[in-house]
Amino acid sequence: MERLKQASHLLASHTAGFVIIAAIIAFFVPQMFGWVKGFSQIIILSVIMFSMGLTLTLDDFKVLAARPFDIFIGAAAQYLIMPFSAYFLAKGLGLSNEIAVGLILVGCCPGGVSSNIMSFLCRGDVPFSVGMTTASTLLAPIMTPAMVLLLAGERIEVPAAGMFLTIIETVIVPVLLGFWLNYRYGATHTMENVREIMPSVAVIGLALIVGGVIALLGGNFFNAGVIIFLAVLAHNGVGYVLGYTVGRITGMSTPKRRTLSIEVGMQNAGLATGLAVAHFAAYPHAALACAVSCVWHSISGTLLAGWFVRRDEKHEEEAAVSVG
Repeated sequence: MERLKQASHLLASHTAGFVIIAAIIAFFVPQMFGWVKGFSQIIILSVIMFSMGLTLTLDDFKVLAARPFDIFIGAAAQYLIMPFSAYFLAKGLGLSNEIAVGLILVGCCPGGVSSNIMSFLCRGDVPFSVGMTTASTLLAPIMTPAMVLLLAGERIEVPAAGMFLTIIETVIVPVLLGFWLNYRYGATHTMENVREIMPSVAVIGLALIVGGVIALLGGNFFNAGVIIFLAVLAHNGVGYVLGYTVGRITGMSTPKRRTLSIEVGMQNAGLATGLAVAHFAAYPHAALACAVSCVWHSISGTLLAGWFVRRDEKHEEEAAVSVG
């Protein structure tokens, strides 16, 4: 069990690297990931969200009621900044319908689970981070299909009702089930062990989803690779900058600004990938844009958290020198 816990911590700490390795293997040995499609992919996504539910406690839901202003600002920023920035970037970069839909889909999804870890690493406001992720996830069945329909409906037909049902089945039900199990059995030693192992399960699930998309595309992976990466890079960066800016404008503390920046910039691209494959199968580059976001958001979130910490350390050193 201790080895499993150590392995889980290692995977959670190196999510981006593990996902990249899986993507490379999927490109050269696609048959290893060819089974990750359709129903199996939905199951994997459900397991990822179940792992999130297992980390939730009553205190996390109490944050929603205890800090309504913070959560409202966070949710509003989440579902306005990322969807509309994706829309305008798609227009400005002249993206094809396929890539644009993928980018918009990423923008319209809730915050990513790993954003909570990044908020902790950068000395942010972790309860605020968990509250934002919880709120945006619970809003996802309504907000994600509605925003995709609004912003991508002019390009392609958007199955909003189908997306609603998929999010209920793969997100809300697993999250609530995980929460109930944690609430009911959270104090037991067995559940404590399960909670420590689940991060690795989520990372493996994310890697499988990305690998499945790469295996599906095969040789077409590089056809639009450069423009997709540039679009994802710009979209993610805009989220970080505008998220932090909103925190500053609304008078939030530095830890809250950092959390808002990371929560807005890091999306649940795994969910976006699942939705793209399930509902936009005719547009493979849409799923590719989501898969690239899976990888890049993990990398950039780690880099940003590290930069915040280094900035603190530099200020602390300067303060120590001035006092000395």
